[in-house]
Amino acid sequence: MDRVAFNILGIDVMWYGILIALGMLFGIYLALKEAKRVGISEDDVLNIAIIAIPIAIICARLYYVVFSWDYYSQNLREIFNIRGGGLAIHGGLIGGILTGYIYTKAKKMNFLKTADTVIIGMPLAQAIGRWGNFINKEAHGGPTTLPWGIMVDGIKVHPTFLYESIWDFMIFLFIILYMRKKKTYEGEVIISYIILYSIGRFFIEGLRTDSLMIGPLRMAQIISLVGIIIGIFAHLYLKKRNKNKLI
Repeated sequence: MDRVAFNILGIDVMWYGILIALGMLFGIYLALKEAKRVGISEDDVLNIAIIAIPIAIICARLYYVVFSWDYYSQNLREIFNIRGGGLAIHGGLIGGILTGYIYTKAKKMNFLKTADTVIIGMPLAQAIGRWGNFINKEAHGGPTTLPWGIMVDGIKVHPTFLYESIWDFMIFLFIILYMRKKKTYEGEVIISYIILYSIGRFFIEGLRTDSLMIGPLRMAQIISLVGIIIGIFAHLYLKKRNKNKLI
């Protein structure tokens, strides 16, 4: 499949960008619906999205560049060539969450309640966006003989983009159908997302052939382990704090 969806005034519009934008739109729509349900201003949710999305993209790029510095130090102009590829979801998540935290503190909003609301559509957005990797023939795994392997450059490989897309969609279903209404404390939705996404990413990353590395270690696996540990401790702390409030 051609990476280019169509051309406008000589500018190629890539399927990857279209899918990411589509995922973002779904994510914002679901966040607005959830905001209305829980009594959070829809304007605030939109404001967070408008501010956080470009910052998340910048952070995703910076993260990728930092851990690919051997290449970019010799090709400085390529740092700004986002259309050439190179966005790391972990950098985007860190940038987006920090932006949301600063915004809610400035507006004197409940950060955890807001985070639970905004994160609702994130795993769905990721599930959709991962298909851009399929079109670009990237983010795949090593050789495999499994029947669902895909052909890349004449070699049958693990479709790790598909593994993550399915995992993200399962997280989305868990959050939207169960967790958002059954949570026992503010922050449980985003913590559940962080833990579940990190578990899936840790194992899937081990199959990929294009991992960002720090020495012999895969950076995404390190971040995933950190996410799991922080998520578990945050869950235990907030659950205990909420229980004490009820006593």
